[in-house]
Amino acid sequence: MLPYPDRYTLILFTSGRMSGMLNERPISIVAPGILCLAEDDEMEVIEKQNVAAQSFRFHPEFLNTITLSETRGYFPTSPRIQAGRSLFHREDPYTAVPRITEKAFPLLFEWFFILGMEVQAQSDARWVCRIKKYLIQILGLLEDLNRNGEHSPVDLVLEYIHTNYSRKISLEDLTSCAHLNRVTLNKLFQERCGLTAMGYLLSYRLKVASELLTHTGMKLDEIAHAAGFEYDTHLIKQFTAKKGISPTKYRTISRKFSTVQ
Repeated sequence: MLPYPDRYTLILFTSGRMSGMLNERPISIVAPGILCLAEDDEMEVIEKQNVAAQSFRFHPEFLNTITLSETRGYFPTSPRIQAGRSLFHREDPYTAVPRITEKAFPLLFEWFFILGMEVQAQSDARWVCRIKKYLIQILGLLEDLNRNGEHSPVDLVLEYIHTNYSRKISLEDLTSCAHLNRVTLNKLFQERCGLTAMGYLLSYRLKVASELLTHTGMKLDEIAHAAGFEYDTHLIKQFTAKKGISPTKYRTISRKFSTVQ
């Protein structure tokens, strides 16, 4: 039965197709595809053919920021992780079926697989922390892909950044992706994003790092690696330079702020 009561549900279709009605509106999913269901959605499956899928469901409160010791006993009443929340809002019902590209699918498949393994194993005290990390990355990527539905050179580079930011990326990688020289690419990026291509990459990495600092208990070196910084010292230097505050201090302040929103 879909959706699961009192749960948000992500379903990654790896093969086949499915059609149905979501909140009395028709939807159709052809693999590779994804379906994002909120707890109040009404879903009716009309037809499915050779469907294979992976799913992950979680209570909305799982998105709450983890609390600090000085705020223990206080539990925020609304989700705090912002990445991907638009996927569960129904002003536009078709956000429930976000766009997936060929380049993004292998990464999403890997993350879903790891989520399932972490839930089954629960190997140590940090398994929930790691799940939040992958959930932030999955929701953020889906939201970014859904937002950038065009096929301009800038959109190609944005997709490349959003799916590869955790790896080493050079300006040459971005110009090759866009089939443009660095001057033209940076000009288009400035017009679209207000930053150069590499400036946007750094900004995006810092955005991911900020989410992980606030919403997980990951160590700095783990966050640095997940966000695409080679060393934690590099993360600290760039974070402090761009945000005017160290990552550790940002973590403390952002968590305190989240409890009073």
